[in-house]
Amino acid sequence: MSAAMKEWKVQPHGPLVNVADNIITAEGEVHVPAGTIHRRMTIVRLHDGRLVVWSAVSLDEDQMRSIERFGRPAYLIVPNPHHRMDARAWKDRYPAMRVIAPEGARDHVAEVVPVDATTATFEDPDVNFVTVPGTKGQEAALEIMNPNGVTLVLNDIIANIRDAHGFSGWMLKLMGFAGDEPHVPVTIRMILIENKRALALQLLRWAGITALRRIIVSHGEIITDDPRRVLRELAVQLGI
Repeated sequence: MSAAMKEWKVQPHGPLVNVADNIITAEGEVHVPAGTIHRRMTIVRLHDGRLVVWSAVSLDEDQMRSIERFGRPAYLIVPNPHHRMDARAWKDRYPAMRVIAPEGARDHVAEVVPVDATTATFEDPDVNFVTVPGTKGQEAALEIMNPNGVTLVLNDIIANIRDAHGFSGWMLKLMGFAGDEPHVPVTIRMILIENKRALALQLLRWAGITALRRIIVSHGEIITDDPRRVLRELAVQLGI
């Protein structure tokens, strides 16, 4: 991911999209050595109207006003060491936000923005923060329960980029971020995953959630087609 921004800088992005009653997302573009990659911010509204902002992306003022109408930004989740790009700008804009990063990512994130905690309860039993096993303590996830089912928010351990094309697309496929189906990127296996079995077991635990409706990933399309099957297949690929 590109270097952390020191000020609010809007890069190309799409509109906010309603995923569920309490979840919205927005996709943006960021330039990396391999070319251009899409990234997704996910925002969860807690029962009292506070917002959890996952993998922040700086949006234009119209979209930011829409976020503020949706709720009050209260938590800023930096889900791994590589997703800190807009964290400082968001913290400067909303100084009262608590910055959360998994323990293994804390020092790296703290280079650009102070980290308040390495876990959170959000004072809402329907939103759980998880540090993903097998990832050196560097990767986080969210489990979100609502009456229509469960949403799982992941970051880099699963990618689902299917529209990659041109030189950037070729490079993303070479690095393992793009493909024809959801997968664990080869690059992530190399730099982030230290225990494939522990990660695979966690994927199987999530696959056991009968009410699982979707998996939101930070890079690529949201997974809605039998997400439990996808998790089981990825666990097998990891060698479980």
